[in-house]
Amino acid sequence: MEFPLEINGDDLKYPEWQEPVRQALLELNKEKLKAQVAAAEAAIAHRLQALSQSSNHQPERWAIEDAQAILRVLKRDILGPG
Repeated sequence: MEFPLEINGDDLKYPEWQEPVRQALLELNKEKLKAQVAAAEAAIAHRLQALSQSSNHQPERWAIEDAQAILRVLKRDILGPG
């Protein structure tokens, strides 16, 4: 699995959705984390909708899958059920 973004880097390949994911990864406050994860998921959904019009962009789709896996781990391990 390729990590979908550099946590400390400013050189994001897909900043439209990677920046919200990075913000979620860096958030320490559990309540703020919920909002950050939701924002990241919304940005990813928006981008996936745009990508649905094209068959290209496979590397970005793979990066999105990795980011979604990371968000699932944050939700499961840090935010917990509910």
